Amino acid sequence: MAATGSKPAGLGWLAIVRIGLVQASIGALVMLPTTVLNRLMVVEYALLAAIPAGLVAWHYAVQLTRPLWGHGSDKGRKRTPWILGGIATLAGGMLLASHATLMMATTFGVGLALAVVAYTLIGIGVGMGGTSALALLASGVAPQRRAAAAATTWIMMVAGIVTSAITVGALLKPFSPDRLIEVASGLAFVTVGFTALATFRLEQGHVVFEETRKSEPAPDFRAALAEIWSEAAARRFTVFIFVSMIAFSMQDLILEPFAGLVFGMDPGASTQLGGQHQGGILIGMIIAGVGGSAFKGKLSSNLRLWIIGGCLLSALALAALAFAAMVGPGWPIGANVFVLGFGNGVFAVAAIGSMMGLAGAGAKTREGIRMGVWGASQAIAFGTGGLLGAVGVDIARRAMGQDGPAFQIIFTIEAVLFVAAAVLAIRATSAASASSMAQRETTRKQEVFA
Repeated sequence: MAATGSKPAGLGWLAIVRIGLVQASIGALVMLPTTVLNRLMVVEYALLAAIPAGLVAWHYAVQLTRPLWGHGSDKGRKRTPWILGGIATLAGGMLLASHATLMMATTFGVGLALAVVAYTLIGIGVGMGGTSALALLASGVAPQRRAAAAATTWIMMVAGIVTSAITVGALLKPFSPDRLIEVASGLAFVTVGFTALATFRLEQGHVVFEETRKSEPAPDFRAALAEIWSEAAARRFTVFIFVSMIAFSMQDLILEPFAGLVFGMDPGASTQLGGQHQGGILIGMIIAGVGGSAFKGKLSSNLRLWIIGGCLLSALALAALAFAAMVGPGWPIGANVFVLGFGNGVFAVAAIGSMMGLAGAGAKTREGIRMGVWGASQAIAFGTGGLLGAVGVDIARRAMGQDGPAFQIIFTIEAVLFVAAAVLAIRATSAASASSMAQRETTRKQEVFA
């Protein structure tokens, strides 16, 4: 196609922001079942904390289906129907989860069964909509914009979570079951509406994945998966994503308990500490997004440095937290946590930017299923990492009889995992660079002889 006609323009900044609105809708919809409903189950209904934790972990496990949704969008003519279908499924799952939670107060068994169905739909919706949106970015955004595009969409997703939390929190006062359903219904209506508007004619005028489809039909799912896994770059990047995201998520459920048990912080102070961590993540995302796109360097000399730098800075901050676990009050815990968030943000955006670049860098372009494989790896790592961190601290506290040394062990393990992730990133991006060069040479030869 490149030899026979002018190449269509890639997705511009307006289109990137519109895809970011999809990510914001995903964040807004996921917020309610993972925070508000979690609190209702544990506080108002006095259920075991393991119940909502298990439901959240289940929605991550369901996202192992991401490669299927990515493969489906690869075979289709457009990705936007998959995005809309995913958001609609997610919104329906969120509404069902709200009803199921309320039912647990009177008919626990039925409510729990419905909740399992609801969180299954939530996992499917996130996987279908999120994978297709990222695949659209991967196939339609120019390489020099990918880091900034990743930063934009992630920042908008975080903004969606924050905006939804503030708005829903205000609308739920005073709380009542009827008000919960009304607010959840309004949230579903608004987010699906925003997604429909954001994706309206989004792909019009942009041929984002026609080259492969015109030259050959898309293979079946197993063949496509085997084809991708046979590539060293894709295989190594999958392992990198898994290890790095376990390290990234291990402190999620233990940071605030650490602040309370070791530093004696009250709930308000520990919540503010979590806010400092999130603030560091956002600033890290912005800087990596701008820096990763400021220079038209190759992946090996640009985004690779941001990934490695983010991983090593995160490891250093976690090593400092391990030391803080022994020092206790007096340690600049706020600054320490901010630096951890900053390193996490830099690494996360650079990794997503690299992921989008690698999605089309193989011998054959299968952006959807590639993003699905990496999204599934990320989802299962998130669920595993949070669980390992919490369970690890519980076991260590019981075995050692002390809080500080228990947290020190977990933070040290996280630091080591981030160092390992940096090493894996070097190997993964080196393989990706070699694959990309080979693919460009093949394309050049095809154009010469066309």
